[in-house]
Amino acid sequence: MIKSINPATGDVIDSFEAHSAGEVDAILAAADRAQRSWRRVPIEKRVLLLTAMAKVLRANKEDYARLITEEIGKPITESRGEIEKCAVTCDFYASHAQGFLADETIESNARESGVVFDPLGVVLAIMPWNYPFWQFVRFAAPALAAGNGAILKHANNVPRSALAIEAMMREAGCPDGLMRTLLVEASEVAGIIADDRIAAVTLTGSTEVGAIVASQAGKALKKQVLELGGSDPFIVLPDADIATAAATAVKARFVNVGQSCVNAKRFIVHEDVADAFNEAFIAGIRALKIGDPMDEATQIGPMARANLRDGLHDQVTRSIADGAVLVLGGEPIEGPGCYYAPTLLDRVTPDHTSFKEELFGPVASVIRFSSTEEAIALANDTEFGLGAAVWTADLDLARRMAREIDAGAVFINGMVASDARLPFGGIKRSGYGRELGSYGIREFTNIKTVWIGPAR
Repeated sequence: MIKSINPATGDVIDSFEAHSAGEVDAILAAADRAQRSWRRVPIEKRVLLLTAMAKVLRANKEDYARLITEEIGKPITESRGEIEKCAVTCDFYASHAQGFLADETIESNARESGVVFDPLGVVLAIMPWNYPFWQFVRFAAPALAAGNGAILKHANNVPRSALAIEAMMREAGCPDGLMRTLLVEASEVAGIIADDRIAAVTLTGSTEVGAIVASQAGKALKKQVLELGGSDPFIVLPDADIATAAATAVKARFVNVGQSCVNAKRFIVHEDVADAFNEAFIAGIRALKIGDPMDEATQIGPMARANLRDGLHDQVTRSIADGAVLVLGGEPIEGPGCYYAPTLLDRVTPDHTSFKEELFGPVASVIRFSSTEEAIALANDTEFGLGAAVWTADLDLARRMAREIDAGAVFINGMVASDARLPFGGIKRSGYGRELGSYGIREFTNIKTVWIGPAR
């Protein structure tokens, strides 16, 4: 039984029977048939589905936002923003997919030669709970525009969101079977990946799960795109605008209750300005309103599950035992729901748990440094490489640092965020492959050379 539980109250909202083996087989067979037809639809007609998706998302924004907030505890204002971001992304690919996938002519010794971009087939999307609609749309808008089909295996704590996504696609006019949701346990995923009707796999989730899925897909010799964990550095140099950096730091760490791979997590601050930064950072954290995520004023709701809160608290406890200085928070909030107090740890070093591990929740770690070289070394001293931020008035220095920081994206004087116009993804144990932009839409295509010899 797959259950939807409200993390703000602990109440079971609904429960669902998992799909049987026979139902899974029927869903995969329908997706395979639908994709074989869909790939032959001209791209200028395929993108009309994306335009319709954007329209349905906006028309049902309030209902979808409430659903997200009920299932994962995200503040309602952020849930609305998630739906609008999905619609914007659909609009973007509706306008640009045809250009991104246009045939290319390349000079060679042939009469004519070039590259075309053909779809791979049905893609299995294994998605996390933290942005339940966005994670799907981020993948599906470009993948469907490119002619692929989509099977969604969502996190099992968001079954209502997963089914709502399928219903949204039907309302938008998606061909029967082309996109379906599978409600299955994790133990069933390996068999689905191995199925010949699945052409490729995309996963957003933990590094540990990513390694498992990569091995399963690799055994079947199937393309993968993996967006995994992160421990993003937020570097503040001594000439930075401290007030702006600190205000941005609050949002960068505590948006979505700190439960995002690209939340800033390690605040690497020059020792000359660390105290001033902390003063402003603390004031911003104290001002965050904690409460019912359905309340328009709430900025910090519950964490998505009790086990996630308990695991985070264990990491905080170990960090303090390691020698980190607890400045704020550091404990679960008493009462119903999975609430954790916004927390600030100072004097963190590379030996501490909060430096070495990804803390997926409302906990910030401040690390002090004395030189630019040390800041870069600290930023790179992690198994992850998703995003990074650099704050400084010296843009030439920032550009040089951006080339030396191990990350899929470096934002200068700004907060790391995904944007449909720009490629998104990581390196090291943060995964591989790219989503979004022109690079993302080509990930699930066969980049095919067509060579035509001289006429006889």
